[in-house]
Amino acid sequence: MNRKINPAIADGALLLAAWWFAFWLRFNFDIPDEFLAIAWMSTPWAVLANLAGLLAAGVYRQVWRYIGLPELRQLGMGVALGGAIAAAAVLMQRYPNFPRSVLVLQPLVALLLLGGVRASWRMLRERRESVAPQARRLLIVGSLQDAADALRALKGSRQWVPVGILSPIATEKGRLLQNVPVLGTAAMISSAAQSTGANTALIASPAGSRERTELLLNASDAGVTLLTMPRPDEWLKTETTGPRKIELEDLLGRTPVQLDVAGLSDLFSGQTVMVTGAGGSIGSELCRQIARFGVGRLVCVDVSEYAAYQLEQELREAHPQMQGFYYTANVREPERLLAIAQRHRPAVILHAAAYKHVPLMEDLNEIEALRTNVLGTLNAARVAGECGVRHFVLVSTDKAVNPTNIMGASKRLAELMVQAVAAQHRGTHYVSVRFGNVLGSSGSVVPLFSAQIARGGPVTVTHPDIVRYFMTIPEAAQLVLQAGLMGHSGQIFVLDMGEPVKIVELARMLIRLSGKTEQDIPIAFTGLRPGEKLFEELLADDETSEPTPHPKLRVAKTSGQQAADVDAVVQWIDAAGPAPGSATLREWLRTQVPEYTPR
Repeated sequence: MNRKINPAIADGALLLAAWWFAFWLRFNFDIPDEFLAIAWMSTPWAVLANLAGLLAAGVYRQVWRYIGLPELRQLGMGVALGGAIAAAAVLMQRYPNFPRSVLVLQPLVALLLLGGVRASWRMLRERRESVAPQARRLLIVGSLQDAADALRALKGSRQWVPVGILSPIATEKGRLLQNVPVLGTAAMISSAAQSTGANTALIASPAGSRERTELLLNASDAGVTLLTMPRPDEWLKTETTGPRKIELEDLLGRTPVQLDVAGLSDLFSGQTVMVTGAGGSIGSELCRQIARFGVGRLVCVDVSEYAAYQLEQELREAHPQMQGFYYTANVREPERLLAIAQRHRPAVILHAAAYKHVPLMEDLNEIEALRTNVLGTLNAARVAGECGVRHFVLVSTDKAVNPTNIMGASKRLAELMVQAVAAQHRGTHYVSVRFGNVLGSSGSVVPLFSAQIARGGPVTVTHPDIVRYFMTIPEAAQLVLQAGLMGHSGQIFVLDMGEPVKIVELARMLIRLSGKTEQDIPIAFTGLRPGEKLFEELLADDETSEPTPHPKLRVAKTSGQQAADVDAVVQWIDAAGPAPGSATLREWLRTQVPEYTPR
């Protein structure tokens, strides 16, 4: 209660001063005696009426320390309301010869006094808090608009003192923004750091902008640490909202996915959802996303005991109200999958279980790729149909397009299995979703490069011209969920992967992010591995694509689509034994996936 009384007392004194100052203004600072009595008699009405207006406008819920334009607009409304109430109250007293111009002057004076005191209070608090011995000098990189947003985010922080702005717009040099000067362009970061004594820079420019990558190279040479503000999805995971070190995802930056929240809520809210491969990079992110949509029961299946345990611990802490069931099971065992599905009767099955490491599956483990990627997918798809699941989604890959390796060919055959099962179970909506490499997923180049950098190098890249499509784990998971809502059963969705990235450029960015240069950590080219392409494709030679209502999803259209003989596929893989001949296996796989061309 005291927090509301103290500002009201201060405002009462200011309103009293405003009322008398309005009288002085009206009479040129010399109030005649006959009007002094009127001023005294009307003062209580004016002060109380103005306080009532401020109270009605919610002004006393404000915190002076954070006063800004919205609060000043609210204050203006309160003063106007109070002035109207005061005018009505005073005129109802029918004071003789009351100077009505005072009723107009008083709100103007009151607004100046009340607003001025609040603004002065905030400036004094900010000045007092900004003087902190541990505060670090900070450069801000971005246009004036971007820098203004960053300065607002840093308001009240005692850890950072902005000392300069580096704008990509040359004409903004020499301007001032909240008393912070624009020192030049981002290319001048080295000289700006020396002149201001700053060894840290906050990148305020949008994610994915070209100057971020260029700045990384210059900042590393200048010995400047780069920071950025947390992404919106990170605000949900951590209480920290201040600047953090820049990461690879920030440099590659992609436009956030726009989800059909209403449709996904209808699909998952209160429902039972089953995820295979739930402990993997994509599977675990699918589980996190589904949990946020208020799933009733989440059934997580993974062959790895440790992965299932880790997922269980994470989800129980993050979503204690959710019913989670964690199974260790192999998708190659149809009876086990069927038993799990019959017990929980899921409405949706997301199939992410797969072997995906290209070189490992290319030699010695070819039959394992077929058993898990092909038969495992077939088992999951059949279970979905037999249990009356409404939606089944296969997580596929761009390596299934014109495949040159066992892993890609097995995933293409898995797509054909799903389409064949879709024709047999009309009550279930089956789709497959292809996308490229996922940043930070197990087996991807980013953890490999990071480990090589930590050891001091060299960073090994297979070819100087090799390129790949990349997206973040949350983006991939969100688009998989979105695709499950769309299209017709049996369709294959292709994700918009943006622009391909040269792997050697990726390596250079990671080296610079570690604070090193290519002289410290060399890059070595080792040559293409068996089955590896210089570039990946999202559509096969005989495929085109059609748009969907979602801008990042398209439907792959195949001319002369071949129908897979499911029984023959199962029979051959079962009869192949534990170690079929490599040449024999590849030859058979070509009969099932004609576009497969081994390398």
